[in-house]
Amino acid sequence: MAGKLYMVPTPVGNLEDMTPRAVKILKEVSMILAEDTRTSSVLMKHFGIATPMRSHHKFNEHESLAAIVDLLKSGETIALVTDAGTPGISDPGFLLSRACRENDIDIETLPGATAFVPALVNSGVPCERFAFEGFLPAKKGRASRLEELSQESRTMIFYESPMRLVKTLKQFVDTFGGDRAASVSREISKLHETTVRGTLQELVAYFEHQPPKGEIVLVVAGKPAAHQSKHDKYAEFKNKYNVKDICDETD
Repeated sequence: MAGKLYMVPTPVGNLEDMTPRAVKILKEVSMILAEDTRTSSVLMKHFGIATPMRSHHKFNEHESLAAIVDLLKSGETIALVTDAGTPGISDPGFLLSRACRENDIDIETLPGATAFVPALVNSGVPCERFAFEGFLPAKKGRASRLEELSQESRTMIFYESPMRLVKTLKQFVDTFGGDRAASVSREISKLHETTVRGTLQELVAYFEHQPPKGEIVLVVAGKPAAHQSKHDKYAEFKNKYNVKDICDETD
């Protein structure tokens, strides 16, 4: 009987965001795959988790995939964690998830921490419809991707490094316009968590004088809908009888 893969989110900052269920699963599985075993060992020690760990990151996931699938096929239960947040969200996880699907191996993803959700809700930008973009291409393909996004009507969410934030904001001004509403959240759930809201041009001015530190989530409003004139229910009547205006109220 095949085993099972658990995708286990870990805190993006505050360790109290770790769920009791996540701790329970990590204690029960036979192995934990960690993006960085040194980083994850701090978390495991804090919660008294002694399960053996193995490295699984973007530089070795192609090579280690077959061996992990074989272990799962033999009946092992394995958990995947990343340095912070939910596996597969701008972190390793997709390749393993796809391999499990192709081999009829059960996958269970636990709900839990991810940086972009609190940043989105905290932004003050509409969040009922959104497009998660993660990290934009650093060089090749960046301009064409921004051109595509210039027509995006949904709220957009990006991850960015503090060193590139101002440059990215200036590119957003060129692409979306300086008056587009946006927010920059940093250090989500950590001691120095902050969110700065304003137009893209205002955010450029702010961060040029206040260099950011820590992990960044950028939220940008989508392209506004084209202006539509108010529907006039009496238009046909007015045109027919050359009437300039009609009041809805009767005498």
